[in-house]
Amino acid sequence: MGVPDGDGTERVWDRTGRWPALELEDREWVSTIEPGHLSVFERTRIERPYRAAVVPEIAEASVRLAPETREIVEAATQDVVRFDEQMASLPVPMPAVLLRSESASSSQIEHLTTNARNLAMASIGVDSKQNAELVAANVRAMSLATAAGGDRVDVETILAVHRALMAESEPDVAGRWRAEQVWIGSHAAYPHGADFIPPHHERLPAAIDDLVLFSRRADVPALAHAAIVHAQFETIHPFTDGNGRTGRVVLQSVLRGRGVIRATTVPISAGLLRDPDRYFRALTAYRDGDVDRIVADVSEAALSATAGGRSLAAAIGEIRERWREQIRARSNSSAWLLSDALFAQPVVTAEHVARVLGLSDRGARNTIDVLVRDGILTAATTAQRMRYWQAPEVLAAMDEFSRRSGRRA
Repeated sequence: MGVPDGDGTERVWDRTGRWPALELEDREWVSTIEPGHLSVFERTRIERPYRAAVVPEIAEASVRLAPETREIVEAATQDVVRFDEQMASLPVPMPAVLLRSESASSSQIEHLTTNARNLAMASIGVDSKQNAELVAANVRAMSLATAAGGDRVDVETILAVHRALMAESEPDVAGRWRAEQVWIGSHAAYPHGADFIPPHHERLPAAIDDLVLFSRRADVPALAHAAIVHAQFETIHPFTDGNGRTGRVVLQSVLRGRGVIRATTVPISAGLLRDPDRYFRALTAYRDGDVDRIVADVSEAALSATAGGRSLAAAIGEIRERWREQIRARSNSSAWLLSDALFAQPVVTAEHVARVLGLSDRGARNTIDVLVRDGILTAATTAQRMRYWQAPEVLAAMDEFSRRSGRRA
């Protein structure tokens, strides 16, 4: 429901009065479908303009949250800070484990599912399946964001993240703003009647510039800030594909830039995955001017993520303690280094071990043999007869984390 503005756009009702809602504008549609392939109803429908979103400028908008929202934001922020410190102090590479968990959960929200073994195989190019390759690309995008420029949101960083995400699957659009109208729902060939029609591509540069300016503010509570940047990004929908996964990387970048996380990745997507329908409803409410719902949803997801992350860290820690008892190797043996590296990459090849540990091929194979002998690694062969080794206990712990994340609250 909306009311017309004097400039020809239509303002969607702002039900809360606290945040600018999007507006709608008429856009002409040029169909590429032969008229004979459309029904009379469809031909009549697409002759009329469709209604595309016009996102409000938020760079200087006042953020006024309800008291109960502020309360959960504060509690979640404090917990995330503690979680970041705890994960950084552990003897196992939990930041790498959690980054992979966040990437897998973010992909699962988009119905891209894979198990820990297939993802680990795809990460080193071993007989990977399509979904696993797409999730591995998400891991690379997240790694890029945290390694360089991960503490800021700007045009270059957003495009670089999208390029890393989509380079293999859709190279023609990877790292490029869309140059066409997109929509969610309705007919695949025209936008009329769609559930949501993002802004026309002519409006993207100004909308992104405004988002970047908002992301630089320091007067908004950090977790709320990250949630709003994410929701505004999803509303702009600047790419033809990969918007959700890119937007959740952007969310992490805001948290890092605000200093809430410094050492690790908080798997907030795992928390959102517990009720993705609620998450999508919160994004819809944001477009209608309700900022509290997405801020509360992201904050609750963060609390769920830290709880799940601590459980995963405990499971990983128990595995490491068992391995310290199982491994029979000299104190200076490279087997110890490999055993810890397996938590970040639980499937390995001799070539991978040689590269990561700086060993010769023979040295890498000898190191692997020690962990096979002591029950840490098991050998397997791909359909192409490529030999690899896996750490079943680590894979099982990661799959259990994914199963817990996918359960509805």
